[in-house]
Amino acid sequence: MINHEMSARLAKASQIAAQAAELALGYFNRRDDIQVSSKKVQDFVSQADVAVEQFIRAQLAEHFPQDTIIGEELGGALTDAACWVIDPIDGTSNFLRGSPLWGVSLGLVVDKKPVIGVVALPVLNEQFAAESGKGIFRNGQSFTRDTRFGDVQIVSLGDSSDDKLDEAAAFYQGLRAADWSVQCYRCTTIGMVFAAKGITDGHLQRRTTLWDIAGGAVLCQEAGLETVVNFGSQSIRDLSIAAGTPGLMVTVRELWDLKPRS
Repeated sequence: MINHEMSARLAKASQIAAQAAELALGYFNRRDDIQVSSKKVQDFVSQADVAVEQFIRAQLAEHFPQDTIIGEELGGALTDAACWVIDPIDGTSNFLRGSPLWGVSLGLVVDKKPVIGVVALPVLNEQFAAESGKGIFRNGQSFTRDTRFGDVQIVSLGDSSDDKLDEAAAFYQGLRAADWSVQCYRCTTIGMVFAAKGITDGHLQRRTTLWDIAGGAVLCQEAGLETVVNFGSQSIRDLSIAAGTPGLMVTVRELWDLKPRS
């Protein structure tokens, strides 16, 4: 039976994420005044990303000094021990353009397995938190995924500037040929939260990073979706994720070999 009470560690991580979300929302509301630079094509970092990550790191160091930390902006190394993984603002492009579809993601990874995830969506005023085997919470309350209208087949598809376009196009075409409507939110966190909520049947991303999925993967798992995370050769920067309902995953396996990449 699932325990519908947060563990102390999940509760503290949720509190840290909520405070970080408030900080990020402040930057969002005055984003005309923040500094922005480009890491590579269509991959941006803002003053807000760095400030939010610094805040989360300081809080984690205070409350979980024995754990290591990885962040998208300030780096870190993955170990087999407990490691907190931060994406201070996932969906920076959406953030900068004024879209509400961005989030603050915090995950705990142990031995390459995400075991705690907290995702805050500041503009949407929602926070989701989960721990392996203990269920999922929305704004602090036990949450059950919405399974109504399952015959309306919708999937979100992540993209990356590192995608091989011919393979990505073939995958998209295969999903459409199997009668799936495809969404692209330009934010992995949003894709996974919407799947966990039941807005879509799942989220698929053939190339992603650890900070993009560390928080959301646990949400999808605890929402009852089959969730497959594969680490590539570079561990932190070369992952894939497929999270979906049984019906979606049947289609996915016809198009994508989900075995771990070498």
